[in-house]
Amino acid sequence: MKNHNPVHVFATWKVKEGQIENVLQLLKTVHEESIKESGNLFYKIHQSITDLNTIVLFEGYVSESAVTEHRNTAHFQNLVLGQIVPLLDERNIILTSPIQ
Repeated sequence: MKNHNPVHVFATWKVKEGQIENVLQLLKTVHEESIKESGNLFYKIHQSITDLNTIVLFEGYVSESAVTEHRNTAHFQNLVLGQIVPLLDERNIILTSPIQ
């Protein structure tokens, strides 16, 4: 059992019309690379049932510093910030601490 609280990230992305396939393709690589990070617990990609252009990411990290490390990786910088964010209309991120 780790002695610090894990951090769960909920990110909601509203993808620009016509770009969902591109975003999902890029996310495959982001997912593969993110789950290799030592501080990553899980990285789950969800698509809204009512709006296929809405993606919800549910990510788990061992600590806040692990979230920071994730944001400093090449795959986050190049793929998420460099390629995916320009294809989004909206991007909301909430860092949470799970309540047992």
